[in-house]
Amino acid sequence: MAEVRNLICISCPMGCNLTVTRDGDNITVTGNTCKNGEIYGIEEVTNPKRVIPTTVVCNGGKLKRLPVKTADAVPKSMIFDIMKEINKVSVDAPVEVGQVIIPNVLDTGVDVVATRTMPAE
Repeated sequence: MAEVRNLICISCPMGCNLTVTRDGDNITVTGNTCKNGEIYGIEEVTNPKRVIPTTVVCNGGKLKRLPVKTADAVPKSMIFDIMKEINKVSVDAPVEVGQVIIPNVLDTGVDVVATRTMPAE
């Protein structure tokens, strides 16, 4: 029996309404206006990934929290475990935007990086 999912593509600003049909190993995507929509639809039903934006404690900074994110998308199934690792971290100011806060978080090959420069207070 074929599985059908209706998705809104988030690969570009078009926001296409996708229909993804999975019948065993055969996956078809309709409704996309660009190749990115097809890639997104297939990935979303086979191995969904997300970028995680959050904050960490910042010691001695102008603000008490430093915004961070994963530098690339990580498997959706790992989000809660990655958040546990991120919540263990605190950094000391100053911090530069793009600075690696956690290298290779949980062996994903993806770093957690600062998304803001944080001067010392």
